[in-house]
Amino acid sequence: MHDAIRPAGPADAAAVRAVTEAAYRHYVERIGIRPAPMDANHEADIAAGRVHVTGEPASGVLVLVAEADHLFVESVAVHPDHQGYGAGRRLLDFADARARELGLPEIRLYTNVLMWENQRLYPRHGYEITERRVDGPYDRIHYRKRL
Repeated sequence: MHDAIRPAGPADAAAVRAVTEAAYRHYVERIGIRPAPMDANHEADIAAGRVHVTGEPASGVLVLVAEADHLFVESVAVHPDHQGYGAGRRLLDFADARARELGLPEIRLYTNVLMWENQRLYPRHGYEITERRVDGPYDRIHYRKRL
């Protein structure tokens, strides 16, 4: 049985930070900078209702931002100890359902050009590349999924 995906509450903040740190840590040396989700204000995102988690304590984290014409997936993070069991796919499926619930026609996300694992994952989940863009220190590939 899979853990439900639920809105994160204030008590989840430490676990959200720990999962995010653990999931992104191995990218720091590869890309030469801390990935943006590692330095997010998790408490503010939780308070704004943007964060969803799975597991108790949280082992998977999804940060969603509803825009006027799309749902933006700001972060998908699964603790390395829990990877390989479908949590990431379930979190992305949850994002699909949330976008439909909000009546939004597409989902957008991006990943660093050096995070090649994600570049294999997102197309398998129905995402297409829209552009490659440098944003400050980040070289990112942008994706969208039309619903």
